[in-house]
Amino acid sequence: MEKREINGNFALPMPIVLIGAEVGGKVNFMPAGWCTQVNGNPPMILCALARNHHTTKGILETGAFSVNVPSPALLDKTDYCGLVSGAEVDKSGLFEVFYGKLKKAPMIRDCPVNFECRVFQTVPLPSHTAFIGEIVTAYADEAVTVDGKPDYVAINPLVLTMADNAYHGLGEAVGNAWSAGKALIQK
Repeated sequence: MEKREINGNFALPMPIVLIGAEVGGKVNFMPAGWCTQVNGNPPMILCALARNHHTTKGILETGAFSVNVPSPALLDKTDYCGLVSGAEVDKSGLFEVFYGKLKKAPMIRDCPVNFECRVFQTVPLPSHTAFIGEIVTAYADEAVTVDGKPDYVAINPLVLTMADNAYHGLGEAVGNAWSAGKALIQK
């Protein structure tokens, strides 16, 4: 099949999370798609945020942030958080907030999964700042866990495709990692 050139900036689907921070003592949340785990032990997550975002200012102020995984039930509120800036609109009452061990990384109770993070490192990029956060504590609703492990189908995290500006749910698993390709291993 012939390949053709496409805009590679937004070719990959991205999980959408809500980044939480206190900015000037006030709770704020913003959606982010550039967020992924980057270290196993200790567990770390990287979130790249544009430097002009109000939430970025709060993370730099406090050295802490949260990563909240919304389900489709929170689609409207998640999208709203990206349409308005916390510098102009108070988003502190939009969600029921709770705090964990750090006491300065606001988390959203309605999100099925939450990560409380301490800034480990910041990496300045041309248009963004990459925040590498050590996951201090991870939380999940009992309804989305099985034997203490996350049930991703039950969590049903939002995924964003930028080529068409659409949100999607996760969907069912299509295979098992470290297993599906075993038949191709030559002995």
